[in-house]
Amino acid sequence: METRRGAVCHEAESVPQSQSPAYDGHGSLLPRVRRTGQCQHGRQELHAGSTRGGSPQPKPILRGLRRATAQVAGPAGGSKIRVEHPWHAHNPRTARTADMRGNLGRPNLRSGQCKRPRSVRLYLINPNNNPLVSLARKNRWTKYRVWKPLGLLVLAGLTPPEWEVRIIDENLDVPDYEALPGPDLVGITAFTSQAPRAYELAREFRGRGVPVVMGGIHATVCLEEAMERVDSVVTGEAESVWAHVLEDARRGLLEPVYAGEFVSMEDVPPARNDLLTSGYAFGSIQTTRGCPLDCSFCSVSAFNGKRYRQRPVEKVVEEFRTIRERLVLIVDDNLIGTSPGHIARAKGLFRAMIHANLRKKWICQATINMADDDELLTLAANAGCKGVFVGFESPTEEGLAEVGKKFNLLKGRDFRASVARLQRHNIFVAGSFIMGLDTDERGIGKRIADAAERYGVDLLNVLFLTPLPGTRLWHEMKSQGRIAADSFPEDWRCFTLTFPVARHKHLSWADILQEMHACDRRFYCLPRILHRIWTSLRQRRWPLFTAVSNLSFRHNLRTIRDLYTKADVARGHALDA
Repeated sequence: METRRGAVCHEAESVPQSQSPAYDGHGSLLPRVRRTGQCQHGRQELHAGSTRGGSPQPKPILRGLRRATAQVAGPAGGSKIRVEHPWHAHNPRTARTADMRGNLGRPNLRSGQCKRPRSVRLYLINPNNNPLVSLARKNRWTKYRVWKPLGLLVLAGLTPPEWEVRIIDENLDVPDYEALPGPDLVGITAFTSQAPRAYELAREFRGRGVPVVMGGIHATVCLEEAMERVDSVVTGEAESVWAHVLEDARRGLLEPVYAGEFVSMEDVPPARNDLLTSGYAFGSIQTTRGCPLDCSFCSVSAFNGKRYRQRPVEKVVEEFRTIRERLVLIVDDNLIGTSPGHIARAKGLFRAMIHANLRKKWICQATINMADDDELLTLAANAGCKGVFVGFESPTEEGLAEVGKKFNLLKGRDFRASVARLQRHNIFVAGSFIMGLDTDERGIGKRIADAAERYGVDLLNVLFLTPLPGTRLWHEMKSQGRIAADSFPEDWRCFTLTFPVARHKHLSWADILQEMHACDRRFYCLPRILHRIWTSLRQRRWPLFTAVSNLSFRHNLRTIRDLYTKADVARGHALDA
């Protein structure tokens, strides 16, 4: 699966921006960036301060500034980055100036004064894309379904102190960017469904002369698309190249692509949890990366690799202490792993957490084999585990074979007994299924709801089979012409896993929507919700969370149906033709 993406500002000693001859009118102190390329009519040059369609060109640079141009070669046959450095003449009123190499933040030595420069301002943005998880809608339930943008918090931890970092999570609130102080550099992360909004933000900031760097899963697997819309792309795990990106940005020499590599988990710094201190029900932390299962629909292996990498236990415990929230989501795709060595490490982590007396309640993701080890369950519960997301994927053996879920195919596996063992340790179980497999036919909605009820899960999450770019499923469906929503980048917004975007083998657009509605209506009817709440209350298994999560899902079902109603249904039917 595609992993499910108040700032502290530092005071600076500098003159007001409007008095600084290096100020460009938008708060940007980094060199302006032009992307140059070739078209059939000859040379074409797009300035970051202009747009297509003959928009007015930016105002000339202020008198007294000198300009130098550096050209950075792009990939073979690709475009170049042309960086214009506004080197200004001496002015005793300004506290910072760019030197003859284009560096930022150096003191003005020619004036005989050495005032501390203003920090270089960095915005790290998690774009909004999905109204179901936007707290801007003022829904009192959805805060339990919004996670902190952990990747941005980790990058903030790697950012030198001379950078003034502000993290903006649009799923929490969409600010008025015009009213904010102008940034010198913008970094944007994006899952696939966030890509259209990420490009919209990039266009807005580049139009003000602010360079934009984009990273994350989508930019990694759709590199050429991203390169056309931002100044620089970071592929893979950004920790290995982030220092290089920032240094190049300060010098005005951003490269078109920075290829991140798999990093040692020992080198991952603590997340800057102090930058997002309120508005979330859950804090977030990561203890492992990579997944050896390599399911056909999952983008984790494409981005983080198949090797299971584990963070040192002592560093995990140390970071847990910095999380303000009492509820924590461990974002690992599989916290306990798959081998005996992985499980032994998980036990060691839980023992350390118990010894540290963290007083946190946490939830995680794991495969159903977590229920096979009673000692593991006892340690997890004592360490604060209150819930686990388990991917059951399909109620049929044929479906499990299709997605390659080998742990669920073990002969003699009794899912009801496995769920019951987890619940006996007061661990809440959320079951996840996929609808739209090639083996799914009419009636699959009822089969999934009945299977979830039979297994005894506390919460059901059903997602449409979605061919995320970079996965084996994507390549298979693309080669077969089965990707229906294919007007990119606009249609990426539908790749939330809650919209059908593919042509399914046995189910039309209307069929699969009807099956999803039948499944939700059956599992989340009020009598069944009340029964689950009563059972969790009787067993003292986190009844409040059971009530909140079930009622939140029921509430959001109405929103989902409204979104389907507003969708282009005619286009949807046409896609099946």
